[in-house]
Amino acid sequence: MEMKVVLVTGGSSGIGRSIGNYLGEHGYKVYGTTRDLSKQSDFGDFDLLELDVRKPETIEEALRKLMENEGRLDVLINNAGVGITGPLEETPNDAIHNAFETNFTGPLNMIKAVLPIMRKQGSGRIINITSIAGKMGLPYRGVYSATKGALDLATEALRLEVREFGVKISTLAPGDFKTNIAAGRYHAPLHPDSPYREPYGSTLKMIDEHVDQAGDPVLVAHKVVRILRDSSPAVHYKVGSFMQRFSVLLKRFLPAKLYERLLRNHYKL
Repeated sequence: MEMKVVLVTGGSSGIGRSIGNYLGEHGYKVYGTTRDLSKQSDFGDFDLLELDVRKPETIEEALRKLMENEGRLDVLINNAGVGITGPLEETPNDAIHNAFETNFTGPLNMIKAVLPIMRKQGSGRIINITSIAGKMGLPYRGVYSATKGALDLATEALRLEVREFGVKISTLAPGDFKTNIAAGRYHAPLHPDSPYREPYGSTLKMIDEHVDQAGDPVLVAHKVVRILRDSSPAVHYKVGSFMQRFSVLLKRFLPAKLYERLLRNHYKL
C-alpha cells in the first residue's frame, strides 16, 4: 500500500507537532510547515517546509518542493493559527485583520492551492483545525471565536462544492490543550484606566490556567487518525474535556439567554 503524504501547517510546535509525530508513527509521510525555517535548525521530528499561510507565494513554493519530492499530496491538515484576546472595543484593527488573515483566509489560501492537486488525483482529505471556542462567542475571545466560527461555516460550504472531485473535508475543534499558545497569543493591552481592566484581567488569568491544566495535545492527533481512517467522515468533530464538548451540546438545545447566563456565571461577569 502506498504511503499517504500529509502536509501539516504550523507543524513545528504545539498541536501541529503532535499531529505530525503521531501520523509519522502510523505510517504517513509527514511534512510540516513553519514561517521561518532558519529558527528550526534543531527540529528533526519530520520534514519542514517554509510557508506562511498569509502569503500565497510561499504556499506555491512549498507545494512545488513537496510535489517535486513526493509527486502527490493526500492529506492537508490546516492547523496554523494565532491566538488573540482582548475586549472587542479595545482590540486594534490590525490585530483583528492579522487574526482573520491567519485563522480564516490562511486556511482558505491553503485549500485553494491544494485542490487542483487533489482534483487531478481524484482524491484527497482536508481537516481544518478550528476550536470549541469557535462554537460560541466567548468574552474577551470574540475575535478568535469569530475566526474559527467562520472557518467552520466555510468548511460546510466547501464540502458541498468539492464532493464530486473525491475530496473530503472536515473540521476538528479542540478544546484546551497544554501547548505554548499563550506565549504566541496576541493580547490587547490591559490599560490601567480601561473600563474592562478587572474582568479582562481575571478572564485572561482563567484562560491561561485552563491551558496550563489541560490535556496532552496528542489526543488531538489520535482524533485526526480516526478521522482519516473513516471512509465517510462527518462534517464536524470535537476533542477535549467532557465539559468542553458538552458545552457545545448545551448551546444547541438551551435558550440563548439561558446559555448566556451560564457563560456569565462561568466567567464571573
